[in-house]
Amino acid sequence: MPHPYETLPEDRFWRTAVAERQPLEIEGLWQPKFRIKARNRIVTAGSCFAQHFSRALVARGYRWTDLEPGPEGLTPEQRHDYHYGTFSFRTGNIYTPKMLRQWLEWAFGVQPVPEDVWETDGRFYDPFRPGVEPGGFESLAELRASRDGTLAAIRKAVEVAQVFVFTMGLTEAWQNKATGTEYAVCPGTVAGEFDAERHVFVNHRYGDLLGDLLSAIRLMRQQNRGLNVLLTVSPVPLTATASGQHVLTATSASKSILRAVAAAACEGRANVDYFPSYEIITHPVYRGQFFAPNQRSVLPAGVDHVMASFFRDQAARFEGKEPGRKAPPAPDPEAAIPEPDGDLDEEAELRCEEEILAAFAPR
Repeated sequence: MPHPYETLPEDRFWRTAVAERQPLEIEGLWQPKFRIKARNRIVTAGSCFAQHFSRALVARGYRWTDLEPGPEGLTPEQRHDYHYGTFSFRTGNIYTPKMLRQWLEWAFGVQPVPEDVWETDGRFYDPFRPGVEPGGFESLAELRASRDGTLAAIRKAVEVAQVFVFTMGLTEAWQNKATGTEYAVCPGTVAGEFDAERHVFVNHRYGDLLGDLLSAIRLMRQQNRGLNVLLTVSPVPLTATASGQHVLTATSASKSILRAVAAAACEGRANVDYFPSYEIITHPVYRGQFFAPNQRSVLPAGVDHVMASFFRDQAARFEGKEPGRKAPPAPDPEAAIPEPDGDLDEEAELRCEEEILAAFAPR
């Protein structure tokens, strides 16, 4: 009787699946659990890297759903500055599973929305999405009305979506010490004032992260039994760390834990899947070719390769179930990875709240 390894396909062996291939020829990293069709209503949320999914979906004619598109008459620059069209609702970045759980619990009335508000120079900032309104709100009433609009958009998004894509980015966060409510960024960076008596740093552990993620998924599926959830982990390293570690090892720890959480959340759940954008960008076999010189920003070629893999693996798994749609051609493994003209545009990076931390690095 043959032993189990004698009948495994070639993609289960490092030599045939990886070592004997050019990096851009490695394929089949994802075996999707569920079909994502062009007509499906797809919602995206999470860290900065999640923005690439929505753009790629729209570019290929998929039905990415924006439930908070903003008022008419805004210029593209204004839409960019005010975070319209960044995610499916105007929360700004949602870096941790706890932040996602908080937003969902507020949206569906499981928990009351906290009264926390940051005030700077007479302007009011929402501590849970401080970057969405440049310069802050004129009044508390305006802030709360805007937040109510976002909560309504979250409710609608969960209720109508067929696929919810969530990109996890961080394990580190700052919380209200008394209530445990998690902020989008450290108080005093984007706005507000840091107070060591009221604010505390947390570096979430595996069990807490998994519990928050599963609670968030459970809450969404209580509202929408047909919802499929696609998890990813952002490949973008930490901008800064308050953990006491070197930022490189802190990044490795955070991403490894998030990746393990994603694997556990998918286990035994047909409606929860993981797409390996993290591995495609960061794994050593790709030789760092998808990162800009700052070793942090992902080049357009990296994003293109990630999304080409996404659509190709979908087509391979469900070939023939959607006539007329073909997988995009695989990238040319001999094609040179283009060099960037310089660092990525600073304003574009500042769409991610975490990026503001770079301004505090020693000169």
